[in-house]
Amino acid sequence: MKRITLHYLKSIDACHEARAAFSAVYAKSAPLNVVFDTLFESHLDWASWLIVRLLNHKNRIRYGIYAAEQVAEIFEKKYPDDKRIRSAIEAAKVVLKKDNKVNRTYAADAAADAADAAADAAADAANAAAYAAYAAYAAADAAYAAYAAYATANAAAKMKEKIVRYGLKLLTVQK
Repeated sequence: MKRITLHYLKSIDACHEARAAFSAVYAKSAPLNVVFDTLFESHLDWASWLIVRLLNHKNRIRYGIYAAEQVAEIFEKKYPDDKRIRSAIEAAKVVLKKDNKVNRTYAADAAADAADAAADAAADAANAAAYAAYAAYAAADAAYAAYAAYATANAAAKMKEKIVRYGLKLLTVQK
């Protein structure tokens, strides 16, 4: 079973707060499933961040597509004529089918547009643009930011948990 170590968290640039919380509970290492059990209690955002770094390239794209699809409808209700989120999802699906430079460029452009859409929807969603390099993840983050801005806190937490659980499922089946 894979273990998460403090050294690994430092190597992937986990924030100081996350590293401090980890070391306070686990000292230097803990089994992956134990870490995620703890994160589910209070830090779904940290769980998602860690999942993205543990997934392989194809599963990272799958995760982003899934997350974006879960929340795209919320964004589209607020902005019915804005197709950037759906365009980013479709672009990510193209990359998933055939991962080449042309498709990645197309997906990155679509993701950047999706991130821009989220910024339009919620001023506090500025972090969405930082993920434009990962086309699918950017689309998911952008769509999630729009969702979080307009949904109730309880519904947002449930949706985030659903998305993170899907990421964990991908993580357990990847080789």
